[in-house]
Amino acid sequence: MAENIEELTVNYEEDGVLVVKEVDKEILSKGAWTTILFRYQEYDKGTNSYSSDKYTIRRYQKRGGQYQVKSKFNISSAAQAAKIVEVLNRWTHETQGHSI
Repeated sequence: MAENIEELTVNYEEDGVLVVKEVDKEILSKGAWTTILFRYQEYDKGTNSYSSDKYTIRRYQKRGGQYQVKSKFNISSAAQAAKIVEVLNRWTHETQGHSI
């Protein structure tokens, strides 16, 4: 567990091998509830290489001075990520100028 947002990562090591490698992260919101979008790759033992980029959104809650994962959503492919971006862009453009 981490005490600081900057320490939060999806890196995961197993038997000395980095099986989930964080490539980048973007902090979407900070506070008692923190949301981070991670770009990562998974190690494939069969090919001895890392996968193409994958994405995950993690929500953390800070309790007792430590951040704990409370929810996550894995984006399975670049195509799915692009579709999410497309829909969010459309929705945000539709609501610009309209009060909610």
